[in-house]
Amino acid sequence: MIDQPQHKNVGEDVIRVHDDPTALDGTAWNSLLARQAQPTPFMRWEYLAALHRSGSAVAGTGWTPRFITVQRGVQLVAAAPAYLKSHSYGEYVFDWAWADAYERHGLRYYPKLLVAVPFTPVPGSRLLAADETARQTLLAALAQLARQEQASSIHLLFHDASETPVSTGQPWLARQGVQFHWTQDDAAPWPDFGAFLASLQREKRKKILQERRKVNEVGVTFTVHLGREIGPELWDFFYHCYTLTYRAHRSTPYLTPAFFGAMAETLPGHWLMFVARRDGQPIGVSLVAIDPDQRQAYGRYWGCTEFVPCLHFEACYYQPLAWCIANGYRRFEGGAQGEHKMARGLLPVGTRSAHWLAHPEFSRAVQDFLLREGQGVAAYVDELHEHSPFKASN
Repeated sequence: MIDQPQHKNVGEDVIRVHDDPTALDGTAWNSLLARQAQPTPFMRWEYLAALHRSGSAVAGTGWTPRFITVQRGVQLVAAAPAYLKSHSYGEYVFDWAWADAYERHGLRYYPKLLVAVPFTPVPGSRLLAADETARQTLLAALAQLARQEQASSIHLLFHDASETPVSTGQPWLARQGVQFHWTQDDAAPWPDFGAFLASLQREKRKKILQERRKVNEVGVTFTVHLGREIGPELWDFFYHCYTLTYRAHRSTPYLTPAFFGAMAETLPGHWLMFVARRDGQPIGVSLVAIDPDQRQAYGRYWGCTEFVPCLHFEACYYQPLAWCIANGYRRFEGGAQGEHKMARGLLPVGTRSAHWLAHPEFSRAVQDFLLREGQGVAAYVDELHEHSPFKASN
């Protein structure tokens, strides 16, 4: 643990910076998370600790932990998962062009300070705080940490709307993104997957039925496994498929087997697995994270040992959507990017990030860029909404 300068007087806040998230008080962290506007399983202490303990997000992989906590007496009143980054991989908010511009001008972009969940582009609470005063203390601590570490910038990724940082000094710059989410209509919920299909335009419904038929005609069926029903053999098969997906894209998996082993032990109730089988043997799998309290599901990873036309769509969209509808879930998030998801009933949703750059001239240049980019994103979303897959009555 690295201590920041701290106030020792009774009733004043004590700020600390931690280089080992596994040493934090997990109960206090999770209790604070539960009070936020948009908690997700990925911000739980168990998830963040597993990323560190498994060697997935550590200094050796370019993620140096600098978790910040604010203590008021015996109470944890603010916290944030922060990392010093030596690259921009695994973030899903792309700033490679900014780094290149710094380098071309003889400046150092890395390290930068990142407030995010590694490898996890899921919107949600990031600046955990008991009140607004604590949140402002947390933001001030981030700025001080960036100066001490000589970081070029601070990046707050996929934060919720209530956390938009405000500064009276160097401005935070807002950036917009787009993801595709399925949302149940609380006023008139779909009772089953067939009703959901019936709400789509004819050509979209026809295409989905054709895709599902292709999978069924080659003898592929699915089994569904929730929580501790996912045994070690299934986790091993999943990880094998997970690595095959990365290999197909000529890249290396971010997450280690030990990470998923930790998930099976510490957060079993937050995982759902769909296993594709032919002649009783598994040939593909998709892994979905779930939040039973919020009734939300998050598509995460998938892979297969052999190619089957349309298997990806069945495993990653149709099976999870049917499960969500059958189990009363309100939202299914399909992950980063991919407008092809619209044809499967997932609609565009805005995402947020905020950026603070220490160099004034580069801050102004990036601000100009983000203004133009934001206009383009807004126009793109408007165009997407004009091509809704649902019938006009919906």
